[in-house]
Amino acid sequence: MPWYRQMHWQIIVGLLMGLLFGILCAAKGWSSFTKNWVAPFGDIFLNGLKLVAVPLVLGSLISGVTSLSDVSKLGRIGGKTLVLYITTTAVAITIGLVLANIVQPGAFLPAQMRNELMAAYSSDVESSRQKVQDISKGGPLKILTDMVPSNIFSAAANNSNMLQVVFFAIFFGIGLLQLPKDRAQPLIRFFQSLSEVSIRLVDIIMLMAPLGVFALIANTITVASKGNLGQLVGLLQGLLAYCLTVVGGLALHTFGVYHLILRLFSKMSFRRFVSGIGKAQLVAFSTSSSGATLPVTMECCEEKLGVSEEVSSFVLPLGATINMDGTALYQGVATVFIAQALGMNLSISTQVNVLLLAVMASIGTAAVPGAGVVMLIIILESIGVPSAGIALILGVDRILDMLRTVTNVTGDCVVAVSVAASEGQLRTTLPGISQDEIRLKN
Repeated sequence: MPWYRQMHWQIIVGLLMGLLFGILCAAKGWSSFTKNWVAPFGDIFLNGLKLVAVPLVLGSLISGVTSLSDVSKLGRIGGKTLVLYITTTAVAITIGLVLANIVQPGAFLPAQMRNELMAAYSSDVESSRQKVQDISKGGPLKILTDMVPSNIFSAAANNSNMLQVVFFAIFFGIGLLQLPKDRAQPLIRFFQSLSEVSIRLVDIIMLMAPLGVFALIANTITVASKGNLGQLVGLLQGLLAYCLTVVGGLALHTFGVYHLILRLFSKMSFRRFVSGIGKAQLVAFSTSSSGATLPVTMECCEEKLGVSEEVSSFVLPLGATINMDGTALYQGVATVFIAQALGMNLSISTQVNVLLLAVMASIGTAAVPGAGVVMLIIILESIGVPSAGIALILGVDRILDMLRTVTNVTGDCVVAVSVAASEGQLRTTLPGISQDEIRLKN
């Protein structure tokens, strides 16, 4: 197949064209044109992916749980998955805190820009604070209470409630395991069909991916620049140290920690791994949503990496909900950066609290764009740093959100491959790929 007909190359072309078009619109002041005539195509693409996310999670998770045959096997795979997810999240935020203490990005922010940013984004800060107040009303165990839905239909109606959908799917699957096989089989077949048709719908939606990615990137650039390219350039220059610290941490975690995990738990080369999940990474970058990317992530892991459906259908939906390595790393850097910019020094014990809070917050963070900011406010207020300081980073948050979502999705795939390899469910031969090609990739 010629390269220009391959989906990942088409997405890359759409991404680059969207970047150039966004810069042009920002330079010419065409932000209203982009908002009215370009951005809707990105919303349609994103909504299409979100549309199949809930039925795919329900179908794949329930099918995955029932295919495990017994609850003990579910416990074993679930235990491995949770340990890897929590460990990588803790490592990610540790990397963020260490880098922020070494680089000291807050010391590079000019006082004039600090005042301008605080004034420019005060309304956005207030909006985020209101969301935090709503979250805080439930008390310290709100994460646990939010996990259990009172009505599965209302939970499934909102993609931000994906943790509730995951809980119900696992719970329902365990219930099916308790039934005699002849009684459970009709429902099992139904959810298997639901999973398969969701995947076919993803294939149809992905035909729009190049146009959708173009629109999403173009709109991101125009929104971030507020219709003024000079403002975006100045913002990036002022926050360069902060941005580079976050990007450096994400790169170190992605290419260092994940590479090491793959070497420890599987024989898959990092080169083959990255080439296999390239399409999912591009969609994650464009949408800034692990939840919206989930259908593509599952497709890549099963068809390109050889992860069994039994493992991917359990590990990946759970990862899209609770595994937020990139978000946790960013929260570590952002916390230290804001404290430094405001002239505050964080003690070692305070930063340990940040680590613990970020790990717990990542479990309850919705897999949607911008959710990390709300969790960041909770962390800042918990350690006594003024939450108004998030105004310093809101201008570049959307751009960094795209990068940290790539790390989140990559981490989901790493854990899926590692768990599958440990369970002997990682295929070395894939449909349409010869052993010679696999050896070449490895």
